[in-house]
Parts: sequence; C-alpha cells; structure tokens
Amino acid sequence: MEKREITCIGCPMGCQITVELEGSEILSIAGNTCAIGDRYARKEVIHPERTVTSTVVVKGGTKHRVSVKTAGDIPKDKIFECMKAIDDVCVDAPVRIGDIIIADVVGTGINVVATRNID
Repeated sequence: MEKREITCIGCPMGCQITVELEGSEILSIAGNTCAIGDRYARKEVIHPERTVTSTVVVKGGTKHRVSVKTAGDIPKDKIFECMKAIDDVCVDAPVRIGDIIIADVVGTGINVVATRNID
C-alpha cells in the first residue's frame, strides 16, 4: 500500500489530504473538509493535470511578448513539452485575447491561447 500526502488547491482552505492507494486503486482519502478536496485528491493521484501559463514573442507589436495559457488543463507529464512548444513560437502583431497561438499543443487536444491584446 502506498500513502500520498497532498495539499488541496481546490479552494482556499488548503487541506492536507492523505490518499492511500493500492496500485491505481484508491483505498481511502482523509483530511479534506469538502467534496472539492475529495475530487481534487482522486484526480491528482491518478491523472494530475495543470493549466500552463507563459509568454510568446511578438513581432511588430507594441509589446515584445504576449501572455498565453492553455485553454484547459493538460497532463502534468506534458508540461515540459508544452513549454518547449511555447518557447519555439513567434507570432506577428496584432494579437487578440483568445487567439489560438498553438492548436492542440503536444497532442493534448488543448489549445494555447493569448490572454492579452497586443497592437
């Protein structure tokens, strides 16, 4: 049996949650004070995902970089690949909030989108 200690980020409480596992089967979850913590812990130990935020170089704009983020969570083990893909991109101005900067980043089905307007 494996025991994992995690801090929940589902709400501001930051509960310290203990998850007991047997392989990929969850045996018990303790320490959460709400249902959000239970859902977060189950997802975190079996299939952790994150939203990635960064910046991309802009050519010909009023700013040299534009902030971007993944439009949804991507598998945690794909973060470094995602960051490499983001680092390799350069876009031309203008850029608008919501513009797709990278479609289907590293085969996740999730787009990287602009989060700022750059003229």
